[in-house]
Amino acid sequence: MPRPTSFRLDEGLKTRQFPGVVYRPGPTGRRAGLVGGPDVWEVIRDLRHWPGRSMESIAEELELSESMVSLAADFYSAFPEEIDARIEANEQATEQVRRPDELDQT
Repeated sequence: MPRPTSFRLDEGLKTRQFPGVVYRPGPTGRRAGLVGGPDVWEVIRDLRHWPGRSMESIAEELELSESMVSLAADFYSAFPEEIDARIEANEQATEQVRRPDELDQT
Protein backbone atom coordinates (compact mmCIF):
# COMPACT_ATOMS: atom_id res chain seq x y z
CA MET A 1 0.00 0.00 0.00
CA PRO A 2 1.49 3.39 -0.94
CA ARG A 3 2.32 5.78 1.84
CA PRO A 4 0.25 8.93 2.18
CA THR A 5 1.56 11.96 0.34
CA SER A 6 2.30 13.76 3.61
CA PHE A 7 4.91 11.12 4.54
CA ARG A 8 6.62 11.44 1.15
CA LEU A 9 6.57 15.21 1.47
CA ASP A 10 8.10 14.95 4.93
CA GLU A 11 10.85 12.68 3.60
CA GLY A 12 11.49 15.08 0.72
CA LEU A 13 11.85 18.02 3.05
CA LYS A 14 14.25 16.10 5.29
CA THR A 15 16.44 14.95 2.42
CA ARG A 16 16.50 18.47 1.04
CA GLN A 17 17.64 19.75 4.43
CA PHE A 18 20.27 16.98 4.62
CA PRO A 19 21.77 16.31 1.17
CA GLY A 20 23.38 12.90 1.28
CA VAL A 21 20.49 11.33 3.19
CA VAL A 22 17.93 9.31 1.27
CA TYR A 23 14.89 7.27 2.25
CA ARG A 24 14.85 3.68 1.12
CA PRO A 25 12.33 0.87 1.47
CA GLY A 26 12.94 -2.25 3.47
CA PRO A 27 11.15 -5.06 5.27
CA THR A 28 10.44 -2.81 8.26
CA GLY A 29 9.40 0.18 6.18
CA ARG A 30 11.13 3.23 4.77
CA ARG A 31 14.12 4.53 6.66
CA ALA A 32 16.76 7.24 6.39
CA GLY A 33 20.12 6.15 5.05
CA LEU A 34 23.34 7.64 3.84
CA VAL A 35 23.82 7.68 0.07
CA GLY A 36 26.13 4.77 -0.68
CA GLY A 37 26.27 3.82 2.98
CA PRO A 38 24.39 2.35 5.90
CA ASP A 39 21.15 3.50 7.47
CA VAL A 40 21.44 6.54 9.74
CA TRP A 41 20.23 4.53 12.75
CA GLU A 42 23.10 2.07 12.30
CA VAL A 43 25.68 4.85 12.43
CA ILE A 44 24.06 6.40 15.51
CA ARG A 45 23.88 3.00 17.23
CA ASP A 46 27.60 2.56 16.63
CA LEU A 47 28.40 6.09 17.81
CA ARG A 48 26.68 5.25 21.08
CA HIS A 49 28.84 2.15 21.49
CA TRP A 50 32.03 4.24 21.27
CA PRO A 51 31.50 7.27 23.49
CA GLY A 52 34.49 9.58 23.76
CA ARG A 53 36.19 8.34 20.60
CA SER A 54 37.12 10.81 17.90
CA MET A 55 34.94 11.18 14.83
CA GLU A 56 37.97 10.20 12.75
CA SER A 57 38.45 6.88 14.56
CA ILE A 58 34.74 6.09 14.41
CA ALA A 59 34.62 6.88 10.69
CA GLU A 60 37.62 4.62 10.15
CA GLU A 61 36.01 1.81 12.15
CA LEU A 62 32.79 2.11 10.13
CA GLU A 63 34.69 2.47 6.86
CA LEU A 64 32.95 5.78 6.17
CA SER A 65 34.20 9.30 5.63
CA GLU A 66 34.07 11.66 8.59
CA SER A 67 31.61 13.80 6.64
CA MET A 68 29.20 10.85 6.34
CA VAL A 69 29.39 10.17 10.08
CA SER A 70 28.86 13.87 10.77
CA LEU A 71 25.89 13.92 8.40
CA ALA A 72 24.30 11.00 10.26
CA ALA A 73 24.91 12.76 13.59
CA ASP A 74 23.42 16.01 12.28
CA PHE A 75 20.36 14.19 10.93
CA TYR A 76 19.93 12.49 14.29
CA SER A 77 20.16 15.83 16.08
CA ALA A 78 17.29 17.11 13.96
CA PHE A 79 15.12 13.96 14.08
CA PRO A 80 16.05 11.94 17.19
CA GLU A 81 12.62 10.32 17.64
CA GLU A 82 12.73 8.78 14.18
CA ILE A 83 16.21 7.31 14.66
CA ASP A 84 15.63 6.25 18.28
CA ALA A 85 12.52 4.34 17.16
CA ARG A 86 14.58 2.42 14.59
CA ILE A 87 17.28 1.60 17.13
CA GLU A 88 14.65 0.42 19.63
CA ALA A 89 12.93 -1.75 17.01
CA ASN A 90 16.25 -3.35 16.12
CA GLU A 91 17.04 -4.04 19.78
CA GLN A 92 13.63 -5.66 20.27
CA ALA A 93 14.07 -7.82 17.17
CA THR A 94 17.52 -8.87 18.40
CA GLU A 95 16.07 -9.87 21.78
CA GLN A 96 13.39 -11.97 20.08
CA VAL A 97 16.04 -13.81 18.11
CA ARG A 98 18.13 -14.40 21.23
CA ARG A 99 15.21 -15.63 23.36
CA PRO A 100 12.67 -17.30 21.06
CA ASP A 101 11.70 -20.00 23.59
CA GLU A 102 10.82 -17.48 26.30
CA LEU A 103 8.64 -15.47 23.92
CA ASP A 104 6.78 -18.56 22.67
CA GLN A 105 5.71 -19.46 26.23
CA THR A 106 3.82 -16.22 26.82
